[in-house]
Amino acid sequence: MGAGPAGASLALLLARSGLPVDLVEAALNSNRLFRGEGLMPSGLAALAAMGLMPLPAAVPHRPLKAWSFFLDRQSLFEVAEPMGSPVACTLVDQGSLLRELLAEAGRQPGFRLFQGRAVRDLLHLDGRITGVRLADGTPLEASLVVGCDGRDSLVRQQGQLDLEVAPSPLDVLWFRLRGPAAEGIVGWLEGRFVTVVGAAGSYALFPSSRGGVQLGWALAPGAAPPTPDAWSDLWAGDAPAPLARLLRTLPDTAVQGPVRLPVRVGLCRRWQRPGLLLLGDAAHPMSPLRAQGINMALRDALVAARHLEPALADGDSGAIDAAIATIASERLPEIRRIQQLQEEEARRADLLRRRHGLRALLARTARWSGPLLALRWRAGQRQLRDGLGRITGAD
Repeated sequence: MGAGPAGASLALLLARSGLPVDLVEAALNSNRLFRGEGLMPSGLAALAAMGLMPLPAAVPHRPLKAWSFFLDRQSLFEVAEPMGSPVACTLVDQGSLLRELLAEAGRQPGFRLFQGRAVRDLLHLDGRITGVRLADGTPLEASLVVGCDGRDSLVRQQGQLDLEVAPSPLDVLWFRLRGPAAEGIVGWLEGRFVTVVGAAGSYALFPSSRGGVQLGWALAPGAAPPTPDAWSDLWAGDAPAPLARLLRTLPDTAVQGPVRLPVRVGLCRRWQRPGLLLLGDAAHPMSPLRAQGINMALRDALVAARHLEPALADGDSGAIDAAIATIASERLPEIRRIQQLQEEEARRADLLRRRHGLRALLARTARWSGPLLALRWRAGQRQLRDGLGRITGAD
């Protein structure tokens, strides 16, 4: 259920092993305006274990070169990729990646895709989930239902698996800057992921794998955004001078969006019940900080495939339920740790947004405080980048 990163990659891995797989996706296509683009080394390693590296030529992608931070228009520090990891963080067009996963799955004889088909409810028999019923009444019976249908998962709700939601400190407004005027910003970025914090708030921008620039503006939950004609001046007011000049000449027609993403972070303590497993954002909605949603989803799918392939091939319901319990227990420690690291980094960013005096002090002393902060920041990124350890595919 759900053809996002977790669902599409798991469906492909299981279909490759010769298992019959039905993949159900409510959306008609994967052309959503804003999707996460950052593949950390942990996500790239998962794709490599799936045999999907190097990335297909049809998937636009570009490695990041550095992470740069600016406070009150002053450069604080910059850290170059790959920061000790085997590979650099890479920006990827997620829609194209999903289409490639589905195309490869479609070449497997036991795979069926139900695109543009919503699910109405789960099928039950003797206390076990035995399939789903589509909105048009079509039943799909299965040895196992895997809910990969996102943070608002219908499968999770109907499976009565409770999500513990953490307090959210912010919403994110996503913009895409396009056209000739945005190319100057792409040039200034030089492949960097740039974070800007100032009196008006904070935002991050980076060159999109699809061209142009993607920009995320942090906003207090429920707060009303400024009017559209104010965005460029608002961003420019806190930006370093070269970027400010480029932003102020950006025409309104070059700004696409915003799309508001309420940051919802949570964790299901139980991901499974007989005949049902949750993966990806259905089991653990992630903050967008450091692009962990797609990376954790790919790692979920890889671990799930390793345990599910023999259990599903055997067909014994007891073996299947034992496998899904093992998957959840293996994945929970990494998810908990990554969410903890995201929360810690979000708190630090929120402190800088709110404390003008602290920002001004750090900006004034950037020559010596910047290198110290860079060392501390880099040390805190290792697990966010590489995960909690190597995971492998099916034996």
